[in-house]
Amino acid sequence: MSLMTRALRGIFMTVKMKKEYLQLEWQCQTWRFKSSGKSNIKIRTKDHAFDDYMEVCKKVRKVLKFQSMILAQPEQSICVARLDTLGRRLGLKMYESGHFVLKFPHIFEIFEHPVQRLLWCRLTPKAMVQIEEERAALIEQEKESVIRLQKLIMMAAGGRIRLEHIYHARKDLGLPDDLEVSIILKYPQYFRLTCPDQGDKDGLMKYVELVERDPGLAVCAIEKVREKEYRGRGSKREEDTRFSFFISFPPCFKISRAYRVFVIKWQRLPYWSPYEDISRHDLRTLEAQRRLQKRVIATLHEFLTLTVEKHITLEKIAHFRECFYLPNKLKDFLLQHQGIFYISTRGNQGKLHTIFLREAYSKGELIAPNPLYLARRKLVQLILLSPRKVTLDPSLTYYKNNDRDDEKMMREYIESSHNFDEDFLSKDISNLDQNDSERPRQTSLGLGRRNALEANVGYMNNMDIQSCDSSREEADTTRRNP
Repeated sequence: MSLMTRALRGIFMTVKMKKEYLQLEWQCQTWRFKSSGKSNIKIRTKDHAFDDYMEVCKKVRKVLKFQSMILAQPEQSICVARLDTLGRRLGLKMYESGHFVLKFPHIFEIFEHPVQRLLWCRLTPKAMVQIEEERAALIEQEKESVIRLQKLIMMAAGGRIRLEHIYHARKDLGLPDDLEVSIILKYPQYFRLTCPDQGDKDGLMKYVELVERDPGLAVCAIEKVREKEYRGRGSKREEDTRFSFFISFPPCFKISRAYRVFVIKWQRLPYWSPYEDISRHDLRTLEAQRRLQKRVIATLHEFLTLTVEKHITLEKIAHFRECFYLPNKLKDFLLQHQGIFYISTRGNQGKLHTIFLREAYSKGELIAPNPLYLARRKLVQLILLSPRKVTLDPSLTYYKNNDRDDEKMMREYIESSHNFDEDFLSKDISNLDQNDSERPRQTSLGLGRRNALEANVGYMNNMDIQSCDSSREEADTTRRNP
């Protein structure tokens, strides 16, 4: 091959590679995906570790709904007859509530009411201990919750967020249910409530603002990780780590050469910090639009690091669209960065989309768990425990008469039977042995027919013959001479 041919081939490959890169960049800006699962198969690569995690979270959400329903009762217990009625309010079908409660005996306990003599349902001692541990962890991390709320408001446009939107994401952010009293009003040196609409009498348009911004908190979590990574690997160039994100693609994710070049150039692209005010910048240029798109990724990355379990639903993020400058089609935008985020559709029959931060998980487990996360995982452990390893109330599962009562009943039965025949009993028992496979198993609370017959025969064999004869003669005389 001549030198001229090699040069022409090199030029051709360079032009072809550049064409593929420009085409990929155009597709990343103009792709519009449908919401159905079939259309996203070629685009969204599944990660079974996160999907299996969401299958467990689906059970956790139902269990939490039942727990809140039971704890809302005056005696923290509810009648089993009312489970079906109240379960429909939670979205369960008919007769599904009782089946769901029996599926998790380590969390829900069925007992007999001492006065009403009806079956009632309450939480087990293990479940109550888990709830107390979660409350204690939430109180212990009160200072961390204040810092998380400060950082969240500092990222918002205008330096304020609507209180209702924060309330929707309180569980994910590790905030208490009464955050307005226990967090906002408790720390007036950090937060204040404002109501811009003077005609709002109900106070639904309350906004949370910061009294003073803390410059020490305006540091993203990714910046700290970059600094640690750069100090650990000094040979790596600074331009490769200054604006880069940690990327780990899902298994079986196909990376083309053009896409690899696109990712390398995107990693070196500078952007504005999520805590920086961008109102003074001109956002009409193409370079500003690219930086703004990368700033959206940095904002979502920082928002997920503020959550307890490093994941949140897409529907809750939609509440912060205006204050975080998020695009309208957020799902389509996140599918372009599958190495940073993962979108799972497991959970509510594909209607719920959960966004995970990939770098925070390893094999479906959180790398750096906090005390509140560990307290919540104990509920998952109770859910995953086998129902066969639970000790149920013997009075509800097995019944046996006292030995004295059995002997007394047997004696009365034998004394009252005048035409008692042992051959008939043995014949009846043999018939039962032949038809045992065809008949259903005895599951009643008392002794079955076969057990009663065998007990009667054994009792007759051990009795004294004279006592039997005397009892029969006395029975005949009483029948003839009434």
